Amino acid sequence: MEPIEIPIDGVLDLHTFNPKEVKPLLYDYISACRDKTIFSLRIIHGKGTGVLKKRVQGILNAHPDVISIADAPAQAGGWGATLVALKKI
Repeated sequence: MEPIEIPIDGVLDLHTFNPKEVKPLLYDYISACRDKTIFSLRIIHGKGTGVLKKRVQGILNAHPDVISIADAPAQAGGWGATLVALKKI
């Protein structure tokens, strides 16, 4: 399988990924954003049943570089997306 190239712009849409890939993907994406001095992220997990949102937020809460997480405002996805603040280098 060919690797998927993801733009490093602070917005990560998880709709096309397998749930098993979420944790390593989030860790890699956070690292890549920090390398580009991007410290505010929006992770799009969708609304669905809320299972993926809980998983994503649990992973983010445990990540040592995450300062805070919050539901996105309505215009940025509402509870279908999570805003993330990262520690600055």
